[in-house]
Amino acid sequence: MKRIALGVQYDGTPWNGYQKQLDRNTVQDRLEIALKEFGRVDLATTCAGRTDTGVHALEQVVHFDTDLERGMQSWVRGVNAFLPDSIAVRWATDIPFDPEHEFHARFSARARTYHYVLYNNPVRSPLLVGRAGWTFRPLDLDLMREAAQHLVGTHDFSAFRSSQCQAKSPIKQMHEVSVDRHGEVIVFTLRANAFLHHMVRNVIGSLIYVGNGRHRPSWLADVLTGLDRNDAAPTFMPDGLYLAKIDYDPKWGLPQEASSPLPWFVPGRS
Repeated sequence: MKRIALGVQYDGTPWNGYQKQLDRNTVQDRLEIALKEFGRVDLATTCAGRTDTGVHALEQVVHFDTDLERGMQSWVRGVNAFLPDSIAVRWATDIPFDPEHEFHARFSARARTYHYVLYNNPVRSPLLVGRAGWTFRPLDLDLMREAAQHLVGTHDFSAFRSSQCQAKSPIKQMHEVSVDRHGEVIVFTLRANAFLHHMVRNVIGSLIYVGNGRHRPSWLADVLTGLDRNDAAPTFMPDGLYLAKIDYDPKWGLPQEASSPLPWFVPGRS
């Protein structure tokens, strides 16, 4: 048996999240159906991080075990032949065996990065529906940046945790929260060792409350320490949320893509 990792990109708009469900309208369902069509055997996958309905992935990482002999490029092209346009395998690699620590898409991850893309204009754009969130009130970036710094570090993020969250602990280490403007598009970047259910969208909603003047930046610190979900802003829309990158030890040699993680419609991306 060998362990193979895949880099998977998807538009989450038509799917009910990543994780398998009874209706089979999820990214994992479609990926495993395509793997079976290509490999002619059932192949169970494990992902780095489950995404919700409407949430996108620029680079989700998935692994599975198999004794099939296929070239890595064959896995890419062969599986993609059975996938819909909204899902694509971008790369595949055979993970080297390590007797002391086996690679695992989820448990070997050191950090995860999400982007939230927000269109800030008085009038909504139909071209960005499903691709970006939208708010019509002007936002003050300096206020949001000041508020965001209260989240950096190791904290109990219960105030930003969904009631349906199944994580064993609400304590996470937030490495970075940045806010950048590209014309009428604002990009929030959050990097942490792990995230709770709806955590990013709850943080974004609260930062928007600060940006539009509803609360001072210090309010976010009070929400964080208060540990009460009712104190934070409502969960913001999923449209602009992108799982951007999973960090692993370089020893695994994953051919992760180094191109700009920002969506095509963000001006000035490289």
